[in-house]
Amino acid sequence: MFIQTEETPNPATLKFLPGKPVLPGDTRDFRSADEAAASPLAARIFDVDGVSGVFLGHDFITVTKSAAGGEALDWPHIKPAVLGAIMEHYMSGAPVVADMGADGGERREEGEFFDASDSETVAMIKELIDTRVRPAVANDGGDITFQGFKDGVVFLNMRGACAGCPSSTATLKHGIENLLRHFVPDVTEVRPV
Repeated sequence: MFIQTEETPNPATLKFLPGKPVLPGDTRDFRSADEAAASPLAARIFDVDGVSGVFLGHDFITVTKSAAGGEALDWPHIKPAVLGAIMEHYMSGAPVVADMGADGGERREEGEFFDASDSETVAMIKELIDTRVRPAVANDGGDITFQGFKDGVVFLNMRGACAGCPSSTATLKHGIENLLRHFVPDVTEVRPV
């Protein structure tokens, strides 16, 4: 098994491409070893010293290292152990996520908020995010999902490499906000949740 790696705009995060589907249908974000108990793959990766986050995408795994200093937390020390954990997982035949349910992953609709009178606007916002924003962000090892819309403000949930990325504010303000304002006149601002 050959696993490729790619740098992301977030220096604390690396993208791992195992060359096979990871989590078809949705994404999952694990911010702690306790949360990762739901995923044998994520749990195995959290066993590596220095790992502080695991994000599972359709065909990639994004791993975030701890921000604490020290030579042991540099990518040259962590990367081989993460590669080994991913390879061991796929060789074991264990599921990526245990008990994913009928929808194949997380339910994106949970926790969304918007006024029912804005449902047409929200549908347009979601379509733009799903077709234009999410594919580009997935290339960088992250995901952005719709969380809410109120008084012209779109609230987005940033996960994977996007969470804590130094360039995420620029991406939101100059990229996503401009795109949404161009196509959806009701949008005045975009904010992270």
